[in-house]
Amino acid sequence: MSAGGFAEWTRHFRAEAEHRGRVGDPDWAVGAGLPDVVWRSLQRFQTGENGDGANLIGKADAAGDADYAEAVRLFVAEEQNHARLLALLLAAGGQPTIDTCWSDRVFVRLRRLLGLRMELMTLMVAELVAVRYYRAVRDGSGDPLVSEVAARILADEERHIPFHCRRLRASVAELPGRPLRRLAMTGWRGLVLGATVFVAVDHGPALGHLGVGRGRFVADVMASTSGTVEAVLDTTRPLAVPRPRTGFSAS
Repeated sequence: MSAGGFAEWTRHFRAEAEHRGRVGDPDWAVGAGLPDVVWRSLQRFQTGENGDGANLIGKADAAGDADYAEAVRLFVAEEQNHARLLALLLAAGGQPTIDTCWSDRVFVRLRRLLGLRMELMTLMVAELVAVRYYRAVRDGSGDPLVSEVAARILADEERHIPFHCRRLRASVAELPGRPLRRLAMTGWRGLVLGATVFVAVDHGPALGHLGVGRGRFVADVMASTSGTVEAVLDTTRPLAVPRPRTGFSAS
């Protein structure tokens, strides 16, 4: 195993890819029905998932850990699969994809400002927001196909958080002194809050239809950041690789 301990993550991502291949896709032929406001929200999230990951892969390669670089490529493949699933879900509901949206362009530029640490911090914001969003879609859509797709994506996003925590912990540990490390994570919490408020406002009508008010959405995401901050700062806390899955569940 490499010094960074990512060989196990590489095996995990490969096992997940094999599992997806065995399970196959949902039954798109059953179709999906949602209000327009939720379809528009899903269109914007689909755009956000639909990147090639080249910038992150380049930074992972430069980090000098071959296992981590391979794990990042497999992570990117999972995100691209999310974009594929959402595109097919939109098609099942008779909805087109969209090429881009201004909020996604801002997010991508922010990720590329600095090095791997900033890239991971921004990615972690997206993962935390996505976990709460896809949980809302899974639980509140009232459509079986939509719930199944959201459940699949949600399960992946929940696994991605400890993966990024593992590498971010090592990156933050390079900062000189615990006060500076704590300050960095406090600033990150501010970034999470700003992004979450933006998503809550931008997707508020859809979230409302899904049974999650703007205030609750923000509160839930921010509550989940506390454990993430401690996982990054507390180097004695184990960050276990998730156990392989045996199925997909929409509950």
